Amino acid sequence: MRIYADNAATTKLSPKALEAMLPYFQIEYGNPSSFYREGQQAKSAIEEARIKIARCIGADYKEITFTSGGSEADNQALLTAAAIGKRKGKMHIISTAFEHHAVLHMLKKLEKEGFEITLLDVHENGIVTADEVKAAIREDTCLVSVMFANNEIGTVQPIAAIGAVCAAHGVLFHTDAVQAVGHVAIDVKAMHIDMLSSSAHKFHGPKGTGFLYARKGILLQALICGGAQEKSKRAGTENVPAIVGMATALEEICAGIDENAKKVAALRDKLIAGLSRIEHCALNGDATNRLPSNVNFCFEGIEGESLLLLLDDKGICASSGSACTSGSLDPSHVLMAIGRPHEVAHGSLRLTLSEENTEEDIDYIIKSVKEVVAHLRSFSPVWRDLVSGKQEHIL
Repeated sequence: MRIYADNAATTKLSPKALEAMLPYFQIEYGNPSSFYREGQQAKSAIEEARIKIARCIGADYKEITFTSGGSEADNQALLTAAAIGKRKGKMHIISTAFEHHAVLHMLKKLEKEGFEITLLDVHENGIVTADEVKAAIREDTCLVSVMFANNEIGTVQPIAAIGAVCAAHGVLFHTDAVQAVGHVAIDVKAMHIDMLSSSAHKFHGPKGTGFLYARKGILLQALICGGAQEKSKRAGTENVPAIVGMATALEEICAGIDENAKKVAALRDKLIAGLSRIEHCALNGDATNRLPSNVNFCFEGIEGESLLLLLDDKGICASSGSACTSGSLDPSHVLMAIGRPHEVAHGSLRLTLSEENTEEDIDYIIKSVKEVVAHLRSFSPVWRDLVSGKQEHIL
């Protein structure tokens, strides 16, 4: 028995997406830049995919640029805003302390190039308010970048309110929506979003492809120079099968977004209720203002890595945080940002569900986590000190 509960790391490819991709490997395999029929068929498939994706987020198809995934899209968005700001003499950027490292590391790079970076603190509930963004905006602010939904604790930010603040102050607004696209309703125009990043494998599309939405009038900085693909803003022969698969997967999941969200949120709430009965644990992030799929807990007195390995033995696929930082021994920067101390942050567990999970899965996960936590605590010297009163409980 295997239960997959790590959909924030990646999702299973949709059968419809796979079916749509197959012809572009062996039958319609032409290069989209070629003028003969096979090439033009591939080009038409790309443009049809662009239209489908734009429709799903309320954009114009000309505002969609294909990338290799969310990290590339984040990088291109930030470099573009920085270049625009520099030309105008505006070199201040606002973001948050719990962004994905694709954003945080690029901000570090821009800081070395003379930009001033303000990282807003995150409340214990994992939410940044529009008023806090408004208070941080200055005359020289060129960009606000706030992720739509956090990749570790799943909290959903007030994107429309933040976007309205940025629009009122004439500041570009970018959101890393990698975890949100396909899972919550998005309308880039209504939400005043200027740039948005997404990755296909988070919504049952293929790995290695994604897209960047950039509002009409924003001239993107090219990260890869070479050919004239993607209006000369992303050189290299397009990955036609992946682009077609991404558009198919997004169109499919957006068609059932409300039904899926309702089903998965019910499973999420059942899982939260069950795990909350374990003593000295805490849910990370707001209990309701979070992705329908996300459950993230800290358990006092244990190490997250041991928890994951023992859950794997029981057939459960889970994580302790972002898959992009799974090799790091440092505690999650997200959990530290919401105020969890080191010793608690190390004992975290992220479970992210999909519409394929069942109530039986949830019952088994709750039972297994309880057993594993009790087992790990039974020989933990830290837990022994906590129980004996030598140390005080934090949770």
